[in-house]
Amino acid sequence: MSAKIKSIATPRQTGRPRFNRLESWLKWQEGLHFTAIELGLERCRQVAANMGLLQPAHTVISVAGTNGKGSSVVLLDQILRAAGYKTGRYTSPHLLRYSERICVNGREAGAAELCESFDRIDRARAGISLTYFEFGTLAALALFRAYQVEIALLEVGLGGRLDAVNVLDADAALITSIDLDHQQWLGDNRESIAREKAGILRNRAPAVCSDPNPPRAIMDCAGALGAPLSLPGRDYFYALNGDHWDWRSGTTELTGLPRPLRYCDFQVQNAAGALMLLDKIRHAHPVDRRAVHEGINRFRLNGRMQIIPGEVQKVLDVAHNPQSVRALADNLRLIPCIGKTHILIGMLKDKDHRAVFKLLNAVADSWNIVSLAEERGMPAPALAAELNALGVSQNIRSYPAVKPALERLNRTARPGDRIVITGSFITVGEALRHFG
Repeated sequence: MSAKIKSIATPRQTGRPRFNRLESWLKWQEGLHFTAIELGLERCRQVAANMGLLQPAHTVISVAGTNGKGSSVVLLDQILRAAGYKTGRYTSPHLLRYSERICVNGREAGAAELCESFDRIDRARAGISLTYFEFGTLAALALFRAYQVEIALLEVGLGGRLDAVNVLDADAALITSIDLDHQQWLGDNRESIAREKAGILRNRAPAVCSDPNPPRAIMDCAGALGAPLSLPGRDYFYALNGDHWDWRSGTTELTGLPRPLRYCDFQVQNAAGALMLLDKIRHAHPVDRRAVHEGINRFRLNGRMQIIPGEVQKVLDVAHNPQSVRALADNLRLIPCIGKTHILIGMLKDKDHRAVFKLLNAVADSWNIVSLAEERGMPAPALAAELNALGVSQNIRSYPAVKPALERLNRTARPGDRIVITGSFITVGEALRHFG
């Protein structure tokens, strides 16, 4: 991404930038707001208005859900780019580099243009306090406008109704699978969580829910808004057929589609929802069959059933809630393994550790529990104690970080074994850095 960012009018134009290095901006943002997470649109919307970002010229597609959001955004991005559209893609969190979050036509934003965007936001906020995520969201919206993308694909960070991404009105919305996560902010049941996710729906704007068991709240919200909602098993259908799969809706049928990932049926669910979303915007943005095949074939996403082959296979997956971990356990049963399965896991404090442990214990031969260098990270001894409370006491080791756990496993695992790294984006990201 080398084009010069266009000037964005802001209330204050004088003074030097607060920082010149991306790392300095990010560290400052982490402590700017009094809390790391604060749901609400008022502050972010005001700054977006100051920057002239609230009425973009491009099509906006917002994607919310508990699991599958990032995968669905990347699938949409790959297919639309294969069809020749200029796209902007915003996802979170990142695994290795902050710049992963903001891409134009598949290229990550550069450090210099991120710094310039942050400076423009800093000037435009006129003293309004913003969270780390809100800064990133505004930077993405500013860069997409500057690069004149045709379609912006926005992954909602947390919830939907009060998430910073929702300052923009979506021209089309996709809601992926719904399960329990972030209960302290979204509620303790699927219906309340779904109601928050459905906050991205807009009056009469097309919408898709790819959850095969959609909560009633999504249908109620869509009905109240007059938003035409498409559901799997009612408005579109898909079926696995060996190494391929088929999809149809109405008179449109696509057969012999490539599987997004070989050992991950869940990604077919995501891809089917993405195809339904594309079908609903086909009059404004037509996509041919060639682009669908090419886009799905190109799909790769670090940390989602990512397999690193070798004498000791590594499987990396960012699963961190019961639904995603259940899918991980199911996928592991599909992958041939003649040796033992060593689970390497680190988790945040606000996750359902016991439910995750119960699901993985069915496939685990050893447990390697790690602490995460993050304020919200759960200490390894505390996680091990929860595992013990479930009656698991054999083959458990605790480590202060991911690196020493991997170093020991690399020494002790035998050919034919596999190491499964999971529990958090942070855990998987640290492992990827270790592997280089």
